[in-house]
Amino acid sequence: MNYVAARFAFSCVVLIGTVGAQTAASAGKPESVVSPIVSTGPAKQITENQPSASISVDPASLLPDLPPVPNRPATLMGGTIRNLDRVRDQMTVSFFGGGHMTIEFDPRTRVYKGAAETSTASLRVGEQIHFDTILDGSAVFTRSIHLSSQSQGETEGVVLRYRADHNELTIRDAISSVPVKVRLTSSTRFNVGNRQASASDMVPGSLVALRFEAGPGASDVASEISVLARPGTPYIFTGNVATLDLSTGLLVLDSATDGKTYEIYLGNSLRPDGRLKAGANVTLTAIFEGERYVAQSLNLDSEPRN
Repeated sequence: MNYVAARFAFSCVVLIGTVGAQTAASAGKPESVVSPIVSTGPAKQITENQPSASISVDPASLLPDLPPVPNRPATLMGGTIRNLDRVRDQMTVSFFGGGHMTIEFDPRTRVYKGAAETSTASLRVGEQIHFDTILDGSAVFTRSIHLSSQSQGETEGVVLRYRADHNELTIRDAISSVPVKVRLTSSTRFNVGNRQASASDMVPGSLVALRFEAGPGASDVASEISVLARPGTPYIFTGNVATLDLSTGLLVLDSATDGKTYEIYLGNSLRPDGRLKAGANVTLTAIFEGERYVAQSLNLDSEPRN
């Protein structure tokens, strides 16, 4: 055998022995990774029961974002807050010129008291406001509200109770379902018609107009109270018939005396003829019954206007 053949035979024997050794090792042990792992830093120990890091989530981030305020022309109005529903974010406003409307607000609404910006938490029943609204779909949305910097309010209602021991007057106004309570002080002014009166004239059932300074809770202080009508007292009205509903007996009168509008119900004894209609000039005597005026007599002063 020459040298080359001997070398070839020796290599085959070594190769066969190596393969056999690897096969025997694989048969006796689990398969292992052949390539070594080269570590470039300190080893990290991983445990299945290792607690995860605490995660802090802002609850506000879970709420959907409010859409932007629609870019539409706004209508500026003024009035007095008569009813406030913070659950539905709604309030009823009685306009200075008459009538009322329910409007909506939310965190997008900007609220101002004087020159300072505040929040909707400052809104109170009976407070005078100016606001601008836009039509957002079918809802009337309030874009901004300007509160009276003097925090004064006005309202009208029927006296429910006067407690002299607490210097407290409770009334029910025409719109709000919640009775309004005000405190009386030595500075409170009382009027019945053109004469001065006292707290004893605030008998239950009387229709009153009051001005007050708004305060927290039930601490509103009345600055002036005027008795507009007393139960059982007759009053004379003169003016034009604005509307007439014979099915309910309701006559709405535009008073020529003070320029106000009055709702007067026709008494059962009255039998109006065809001349009584919208536009007619009338003089009537009505008794205030604690909830409404009821006409006892009615005279037509002229033919209806065209």
